[in-house]
This record gives sequence, structure tokens and C-alpha cells, in this order.
Amino acid sequence: MAGPAIAERKIEDTPTGCQWWSRWPDRAGYFAALWSLLYGAAGLYWALGGDGYPFARVVDDRSAASLLEPSRADGVGPVIAAVGAAGVVAGVLMARGWGTPRARTWMLGFGWASACTFAFLIPDYSLLGLLVFSPLLVVFAFTGVPGPQDGLGDVLYWHRGNLIIVFVGGLLWAVATLAYQLRTKGLCVSCGRGGRTASWTAPEATLRWGRWAVFTATASSVPYDVTRLAWYFGWPLGITEDFLQEMQNTPPMLEIGLGLGLASTAGGLLTHGLISRWGEIWPRWVWWKAGKRIHPATAIVPAGVVALVLIPAGLMNIRHIDTEMWATNGPGVFWAVWGLALGAATFGYWLRRRGRCSRCGRH
Repeated sequence: MAGPAIAERKIEDTPTGCQWWSRWPDRAGYFAALWSLLYGAAGLYWALGGDGYPFARVVDDRSAASLLEPSRADGVGPVIAAVGAAGVVAGVLMARGWGTPRARTWMLGFGWASACTFAFLIPDYSLLGLLVFSPLLVVFAFTGVPGPQDGLGDVLYWHRGNLIIVFVGGLLWAVATLAYQLRTKGLCVSCGRGGRTASWTAPEATLRWGRWAVFTATASSVPYDVTRLAWYFGWPLGITEDFLQEMQNTPPMLEIGLGLGLASTAGGLLTHGLISRWGEIWPRWVWWKAGKRIHPATAIVPAGVVALVLIPAGLMNIRHIDTEMWATNGPGVFWAVWGLALGAATFGYWLRRRGRCSRCGRH
């Protein structure tokens, strides 16, 4: 039995995105090249002794957990400049669709390596933290940040803001490289169609492996949720008694941990919408929309954003596990698995919900 998600697939025959979105591949390489030019120029500036090097050692309250921090500008700056210069050339060539078979292999390698390094390896948990606390940050912008912090500048400081810039660069390189890869294979750069249809992209198949992706994503949040719940009720699971006592004496640390754990659990439950009927048709309890078709972007955009920011946070936690205090960072390692699984589930959802492509007209 294919299930309701497949049945509802038949009612859709809408274009994949709007006209402006279908043109993104034509400009992706130029945007990646522009980002590389600007960040490479910044690297050269830092290498020559300019101020504001974002990976230098700073006070703990302003430090990040980036792979490059702490490091010296005279060592990393020239590398940033060189990679930026190479990125300018590669980005322009990708945008123009140029490349012999051997050059194509090198450019794809450079593009995907750049995308993964900038989006997943260099950033830390900051992006995930900003996403989770974004509602509070909006409030703090008007009311001020409570406690000893001196405004939002103590939350959105330069070392953290730089990691957002690096992450955006990684996304630009991922989009540019994907567009180049599709174009040079003779496939539609908007929807990926054009060659022989793979069996794993069929709606029945995507629902099948999508279920496994959803179950993996849901299970990956459990270790974090359990440890934070245990701390709230006074059990020092994976931490020392002294650390638990310190949190108990510092309100609202335990309450924040509990809230994050509950939010994580809720996020895992919402992931099931990617394989369920209520993820495609508004359920009855959403009374003002009940029975109406859910636009694919309503699920794909938030799920995709969460998946992307989970991966660098999970990889960062691998570098910071303390055997005596394993529960502080250990459960966060599974965020990388969660992000990958959520990304796969979101991709499967997109494959099932995509309609006729507005660029190539294929269905």
C-alpha cells in the first residue's frame, strides 16, 4: 500500500517554483565567485596585518568554537586569500558551463570541498543557537538583553557573525556546484530531470527510504532530550555533581535546557509530516486551512534550514567531548546525523511533491 502521501501526489500538477527561482542556476556561479572575491580580499587584508581577524584568540565570552579558532592571521590569512582567488576563477567558469572532462572533475571537487568546508567544518553551533533563540533575539532588540550583557552586540559579536558569513559562502558554493554538475551532464539545472529516471526517485521509493530517514532523524534527538530532562529533575547524567549544583544555582540554566530538550522532541515529531498525509494536506486541527493543499515550501524551507544548521553543530561537538562531562557535548554529536537524515527526508518530500518544471516543462 503506497499510503496517503502517494495518493495525494496525484492531485498536483503545479510548476516547480516560480519563474525567478527557476533562473537561479544561471547566476549561482557568479554569486559564489563574488563571495570568494570579497572573503579572499579580507583574508589578504588580515594576512597583511589588518584589524578584525575573526579567528584570533579572544576572551572566552567572545570566542567561538570554530575549527580555525584560535589561529594566527599570518598563517590562515594567505590561505583564505589563495582559496578566494581560486574560487573567483572556478565560480566564473562554472557559471559559463566551461570545462573539459578532466577540468570538470577538478572543478566539481573544488566546489564540493569548498561547500562542505565553509558550510559544515568551519562553523560551530552558533547558527543553530541563533535559529533556536531567534524569537528571543527579536524581543531583546526592543527590550534589551537581560543580565550582564551589554545589548545584542554581546550576543551577535564579530567572531560569531563571521561564521554566518562563512556558512553563507558554503551554501553559495553548494548551489553553484550543483548547477554546474547538472548543466554539464545535460540535465535540467532547475529540477534535475532529463536523463533516465532513477528508480529511487519514484514516489513509492522516496516514501520508503524517506521513512527510514525520518525515524533516524527522530531517534538522533533522543540522547540530548534525555540528558536535559535528567538534569532538570536532579540526576547528573553524564556530568559531575558539582556542575549540576552550579546549574541549579544559576537560574534559568536548567529551565533553558529543559525547554531546548522539549523543543528538540517536538521537532522530531514534526519531522513525521514529511512522510504523512498531514504534511501534504492541512489537518482538521488547523481549522482555517483544513483540507487545503500545503505548499511544498511550507515544509521544505524550515526543514531544510534546520537540517543545514544541525550538521556543523554536530561536527563541532565531536571536537569538544569531555570524557568526564560527556553529556555536555556528547549528545550533540548526533545532531550531525539528525541533520543528514532530516535533509534526506526533506529531499524525498521534495521529490514526491515536485510538479511540472517551469524551466524544462518535464513532469
